[in-house]
Amino acid sequence: MTADSQEIEQVAQPHDPPRSGNGRIVVPTWLRRAASVSELWTFVILVALVAFFTIAAPGRFFTAYDLTQIAVNAAIYLVLGVGMTYVVITAGIDLSIGSVLVLAAVAAGEYNIHHGGATAGWGAVAVCVLIALAVGTAWGALQGLVVATEKVPPLIVTLGGLGAALGLAELATGGQDPAGAASANLQNSLGFGKVLGIPWLVILAAVVTAVFGAVLGGTKFGNYTLAIGSNPAAVRRAGIPVGRHLIKVYGLMGLLAGLGAVMWLASYGTTSIAGHSTDNLKVITAVVLGGTSLFGGRGSVLGTVIGVFIPAVLTTGLIVIGVQQYWQDVAVGVVLVAAVYIDQMRRKTRERT
Repeated sequence: MTADSQEIEQVAQPHDPPRSGNGRIVVPTWLRRAASVSELWTFVILVALVAFFTIAAPGRFFTAYDLTQIAVNAAIYLVLGVGMTYVVITAGIDLSIGSVLVLAAVAAGEYNIHHGGATAGWGAVAVCVLIALAVGTAWGALQGLVVATEKVPPLIVTLGGLGAALGLAELATGGQDPAGAASANLQNSLGFGKVLGIPWLVILAAVVTAVFGAVLGGTKFGNYTLAIGSNPAAVRRAGIPVGRHLIKVYGLMGLLAGLGAVMWLASYGTTSIAGHSTDNLKVITAVVLGGTSLFGGRGSVLGTVIGVFIPAVLTTGLIVIGVQQYWQDVAVGVVLVAAVYIDQMRRKTRERT
């Protein structure tokens, strides 16, 4: 194994604890690992929120209905969060995901309108799904291409992509949500269908999470993603095409935004052009809460799963106890700032160790 390969292997293991130097008290490895696992602390926060709302609203929170609704509401954001995890691990960001979801939904919806509308058959449904996935993937890959080849900061590229994608969707529809954008077949199956009492939306989100969690944790693609975020120079010296990999990562984000569009159409039957302005805030909050570092090189899909459910539980709990809706957005914003602050503290702690 070459020195560069060894370096990549080292930076691709974000949870390895720092070793004590000579003259310092040696802390047991298991204790250092337990203290550094962000997922553990995030899970503790989630449990604390559940306990608080259960006590604050006895008999009205943490019911079977609430759990189902929380899972369904979180399903789309979980799919988006998986893609965002990959992007943020590379030290990037994608602010355009809500607009890309809208654009993919509009493209698929327009096809459905002209091929049967609400009564469209399964053939039209299949084409709609492919259109949404293709539009999302192409838009994401295009943004990745600009980031990788033109060296434009991801923040600027995806901020521009946010406006452009939303503008195209509004041009195509006149700014109005078209009727008949989703087939009844799609809604009755993916949107409202259940297997053993579990909604299909939740099952799909769980499958996506499991697949891409395994990819991140056990494949070269995942190792390269982690390594690029930690030390892109070492990755380049090892002969790995960093630019090409970034295009794939942003393309993956776009693909999952397209899948989110399909899930949205199935669940709500409309494109909701004006309803996704804060999707990026919610998803980035979940990813950072889950322990993925905004500085890159560190993160996990498992952490994102926990992070997604924190705002979902927070929103549902605030509704149950009667807090005004506008305060819910305030709470999510505060949680995001707190998560970034904690991330910075963790980073400074690791640098001092």
